[in-house]
Amino acid sequence: MQRRPLSLLAAAAVLCAVSLPLAEARPAGRAHPVHGAARVTSTPAPGVTLTSLAYGRRGADHVWTVQVGLPLLPDGPFTGAPLALGPRGTALRVAEALRTAGFEPRVEEVTTPAFADLRPGVLGWTVRTGRSADEAGATALADRLRAAGFTARTRYTGQDGTDDDAPQRVHVLRIDLAAFGGRLETGHGPALLGTEKLTALIGAAGAVAGINGQWFYDAAPGGLYVRDGRLLGSATQGRAGIRLEGGGRSFDVDTFTARVTVTAAGETAEVDGVNRVPGTIWNCGGVGGDLPTERPQHDVRCTDPSELVRFTPEWGAPPAGPGAEAVLDARGRVTAVRATRGAPVPAGGSTLQATGDSASWLLRTARVGATLAFDERVLDGRGRAVPLGSDTTILQVGPALVRDGQVAVNAVADGIVREGPDPSFTYDWTVRANPRSMIGVDGQGRLLLVVADGRRPGTSEGLGVDGAARLMHALGAREALNLDGGGSSVLATAAGIVNQPSDAAGERALGTGLLLLPPAAR
Repeated sequence: MQRRPLSLLAAAAVLCAVSLPLAEARPAGRAHPVHGAARVTSTPAPGVTLTSLAYGRRGADHVWTVQVGLPLLPDGPFTGAPLALGPRGTALRVAEALRTAGFEPRVEEVTTPAFADLRPGVLGWTVRTGRSADEAGATALADRLRAAGFTARTRYTGQDGTDDDAPQRVHVLRIDLAAFGGRLETGHGPALLGTEKLTALIGAAGAVAGINGQWFYDAAPGGLYVRDGRLLGSATQGRAGIRLEGGGRSFDVDTFTARVTVTAAGETAEVDGVNRVPGTIWNCGGVGGDLPTERPQHDVRCTDPSELVRFTPEWGAPPAGPGAEAVLDARGRVTAVRATRGAPVPAGGSTLQATGDSASWLLRTARVGATLAFDERVLDGRGRAVPLGSDTTILQVGPALVRDGQVAVNAVADGIVREGPDPSFTYDWTVRANPRSMIGVDGQGRLLLVVADGRRPGTSEGLGVDGAARLMHALGAREALNLDGGGSSVLATAAGIVNQPSDAAGERALGTGLLLLPPAAR
C-alpha cells in the first residue's frame, strides 16, 4: 500500500501521549559510535573532566547536491518556491519540469524517527539534482537552475541526519560537584535585554567553564527563566526545561507552565508575560488568546494586541509605546499610573505594562498608593506546584532528550514538529544535522555539558534531535535537555573556547549561559 505523508495536525491531536521505544526508529542492539571514539582528555579543575571525542567517517555517498524548492500550492510557480519538501505529487511535478529543462532530478522520501509523542512516518518528499565532490560544483549547478526559473540551494548529504556513522566532533564536560565544590548557575549580561558572549560571561563571573543556554529573540532570552527563585522570564507553556537546586546538585528535566495573575481594586487579571515585549510571543505557547496558536511552535512569532506584561529591574529599559502602565515600588505599591508605556523600572520594584483592551482595565483599576498583588505559580509536567526557593533555577529550552534513563523527545508537544502544511522547518531544524548543545546528569549524579560541532562537511556534520538524544543516552545521561544550538553552540573554559562555533564570525553573543562557578565565587 502506498505510504502517505504523516499529517502534523493529526499527529499533534492523536499521538501526543504515545510513548515509543527507540527500536522502532533505529536498529536495535548496535552500540553508539561514540563508544569507539578517539578522545583527548584534560582536567580544568578538580572534579571536572573535559573530553573531546572524534568518531565516524566520511561515507563514499556523502556529496554536495542541489535541493530544488517546491511551491506551497500544487500548481504554484517554481520561482521563489519556499518548501524544502512537500507532498509527493508536488515533488513529482517539479521533477518533471526539471527533466524537461534538461536536468536529472531525484525525488527522495524524508521520514521522521520515532519520538515520544510521534510515530515514525513520512514527513514529505524533497527534490534534488546533481552530485559534486565539492561545494563549488553544487553552487554552479544551483546558479544554472535559478537561471532556468527554479529555486535552488546547495546541500551536503552528510548532514541529512540519517547516517549514524557520519563524522562528528563532540566535546563533553563531566562535572562531579562533590569533588569540585562549586556550583552551576545561569548567567546573562548586564540586562536581560541585550546579549553577551559566553567567554565574557565566564570572565566576568570568574567561572571555570560554561555553555550556551536559552534561545533568544530580539536580543532577549525566550522561555521560562527562574533565577534564585525569582521569575524573570515568561514560560512557553508546556515546553521542557531543567530545574536546578543547590547549584546543580539536584537536577531534573521536566515540562513547565507558569501562571501569573495580578489583583487590582478587587479584580484579578492574567498577566500574559514577564520581561518580554508586549504583543510578541516568540515560540508561541502563551496565554490569553494569542494568534495563530497558544501551543508551542518553535521559532514562530505569535501575537496578541491586548496584553499585561510585567518588567523587573533585570530587564533593562522597558519598551515605550501606546497603552498604559503602572509603576510599582518593592512592596507592589503603585507610585505612578501612566497613559503611555516606557517608564524606567524602580530599583527593587517593577512596572506593569498594558496594551489594547488591557490598557483600559489597568487605567480603571490601578490607583496611586494602592497595592497590586501578584500571584506567580510554576507547575511541573504533572501539574504540581514547583516551590521557588532562593536556590531554585529553572531554564526552559527544549526539547527533553532523555528522561528516566530512556530516550524521550516530546517533539510535537515541544513545538519542534510544526503545525501547518509546510514541513520544511521540521526537516531543517529537527531531522537534519546541526550543531547541538546539551545538558544532562549521569547515573552517578555528575553533570554533563556537551556540544556537538556541525556544518563542517567531512569533519563534523552535527546531529538531528534524535541523534542528540541518542548521544546523550550513550554518554550515560539519565536526564538530558537540548539547549540552543546552531551558531549559538559554544562550550568554553576559562582558557578559551573548546569547540568550533559554526558562524563564520566565530563566537556568537547569547541571551543566557550556564556557568560553572568555583566555590569562592558564590
